[in-house]
Amino acid sequence: MSPSLERRVLSGMRPTGMLHLGHYHGVLKNWVELQHQYECFFFVADWHALTTEYENPSGIADSVWDLIIDWLAVGINPGEATLFVQSRVPEHAELTLLLSMITPLGWLERVPTYKDQQEKLKDKDLATFGFLGYPLLQTADILIYKAGHVPVGEDQVAHIEFAREVARRFNYLYGREPDFKEKVEEAARKMGKKGAKLYFDLRKRFQERGDNEALATARAYLESQHNIALGDRERLLGYLEGSGRVILPEPQALLSPESKMPGLDGEKMSKSYGNTIGLREAPDSIVQKLKTMRTDPARVRRQDPGDPDKCPVWQFHSVYSGDEVKAWVQDGCRNAGIGCLECKQPVIDTILAELAPIRERAEEYVKDPDTVRAIVAEGCEAARDVARDTIAEVREAMAVVYR
Repeated sequence: MSPSLERRVLSGMRPTGMLHLGHYHGVLKNWVELQHQYECFFFVADWHALTTEYENPSGIADSVWDLIIDWLAVGINPGEATLFVQSRVPEHAELTLLLSMITPLGWLERVPTYKDQQEKLKDKDLATFGFLGYPLLQTADILIYKAGHVPVGEDQVAHIEFAREVARRFNYLYGREPDFKEKVEEAARKMGKKGAKLYFDLRKRFQERGDNEALATARAYLESQHNIALGDRERLLGYLEGSGRVILPEPQALLSPESKMPGLDGEKMSKSYGNTIGLREAPDSIVQKLKTMRTDPARVRRQDPGDPDKCPVWQFHSVYSGDEVKAWVQDGCRNAGIGCLECKQPVIDTILAELAPIRERAEEYVKDPDTVRAIVAEGCEAARDVARDTIAEVREAMAVVYR
């Protein structure tokens, strides 16, 4: 994979309504950092939402805009990242269809989350082609942009490995042109005699001695060659590594920091558990939720000592409080020196302070929907420009180009 593609990141979220602190600490804070380090494509996965909500799609459209507003409010910058809606880039669907022609059925059936989701969502009819094929749609989402990295949690690594297998199979089937070696030599000549000699010397060092430094040097050298076409560069990269032309590079999982944001009941923060604090939730509502959240059941009266490890409030302190406050909580709770409302107050203050600027920025975007739509329209067009190029290569490789 060329160095420029290794710096490209792709990630998306399903439109399920306004986001909460779990999303912020688990995904969005990481995105804000990534946009400064990589070329980022962030998309609203509205087609993915249909795989489980096809019977009730009416809320998806509003949720799309809520999602985009929340992204902008937390600091995702459309000047640094490309924000777009999946269904506005129809090349995702075309690549999914084309990849489905080569993807064994057994690969889809063995994706770990396939049976897990069927168990968790027993109230929904998931015996559909769309649900079975959603990992392939997810693969197309990644491969259409030739993303080098995909930020995921541990539970999603299997999906990235699936995408790698599909890309590997595609390149094996279609990357070996009948005259591949001749085209490689022709492409090398375009770099000049010295450039071609350097390329073949570096390839020999890697192929014969396993010299990874030679491989990295050769990759960087190819990336610096502006007088060769993209197809020639991919042939040279493929030949360098001992394969055919790399049409669809294999993505790498970029493990995201694990979210430590608990819900109000101590379980994982999730809408399905009804234990969330929304990013745009009114301050009065947040205060009420935190003041009434349960604590250590051993503290029936103010003078009863407690154990922070058995109290959901302590989990919030673990996220938001510094060492001094944590020490105060540990001592005050275990010795009944502070009451539960006193213990909650630093958490309340910190969460209100964290969410105030997010809520203010969100309100500005809510009042200016034309700006939000313009950001998305521009992002969709930028995404389509990249997606069209990939689809053109895939069509040519699969011989479905007619002139």
